[in-house]
Amino acid sequence: MPDDRFWNWFHEIYESIPRQGPGDPDSTARALRRIPPLTPAQRILDIGCGSGTQTLDLAMGTEAQIVAIDSHAPFVAQLAERAATSGHATRISAQVGDMFALPFPDGAFDVIWAEGSIFVIGFEEGLRAWRRLLVPGGYMAVTEFCWFRDDPDPELQEMFIEGCPAAANVQARREVVAPSGYRLLADFVLPDNAWWDNYYVPLAASLERFRALHADEPEALAVAARSQRELELYLKHRGSYGYVFFVMQRDDTHA
Repeated sequence: MPDDRFWNWFHEIYESIPRQGPGDPDSTARALRRIPPLTPAQRILDIGCGSGTQTLDLAMGTEAQIVAIDSHAPFVAQLAERAATSGHATRISAQVGDMFALPFPDGAFDVIWAEGSIFVIGFEEGLRAWRRLLVPGGYMAVTEFCWFRDDPDPELQEMFIEGCPAAANVQARREVVAPSGYRLLADFVLPDNAWWDNYYVPLAASLERFRALHADEPEALAVAARSQRELELYLKHRGSYGYVFFVMQRDDTHA
C-alpha cells in the first residue's frame, strides 16, 4: 500500500497538468450528442472530476447545473478557480467527495459523467452503485480502459492490471451494461490525440520538472519512473489498448 509520501509525489506530478487522464473536447461533445439537450433545471454529476477540464466542456456544451466531485482537494480547488475564471461558477459546484460513498439522494441527477475515473471503483461496480442516483430514464457516460487485442503483451498486463485489475475488452464491457440496469446507446474509442497531445505530452513536461526538483530523492524518482514507463509503453504498444466512451440510459423496463 503506497504511503503518504508516494501520494504527495504522485499528486505533485499530476496537479500541474490540465487533464489527469486521456480525453479531448471533441469526444466529450460526441458523447453529449447522444443525450437530449439538457435544460437549466437539470443536473449532471461529474465523478472523479480531477482539475475539471471535461467539467468545463460540459458547462460549455449544456445549460445544466453540474456537481463535480473528486477525492483530492487541490484538484477541486483548481476546478473552482477555473470555473470562476471561465464564468461558469454559478453552474459548477466543485466538491471534495468519495465515489464509494456519494452523499446524494436517489434520483438526484439527470446525467452521471465519469471520464477516466470509473476504474477506481470498477466498471460494473460503478454502473450498479451509481444507478440509484439517476432519475428514471437518466443517462450515464463514462470512459474506461479496454484491451483491443486478445493477447496483450505481458509487459502491458504487468503495468495496467495493477491499476485496473478488471481490465477487459470492449465486448466484455458491453455485456455488463444491460445486467447493470442500462441500455447502451453508443460506444466509441478515444482518438490518439486524447492520449498523446492532451495527456502524455503535458505529463512528460511535468515529469521533467519533477525529476529536476527531486534529483536527490530516489524514492520520488521511482514514482516518476512508473509514469514515465506508462508513457513509453503507450508509444511501443499504441493500438493494443485505449479508452472507450460508453453512453448509456437507465433502463427501468425490467425493474
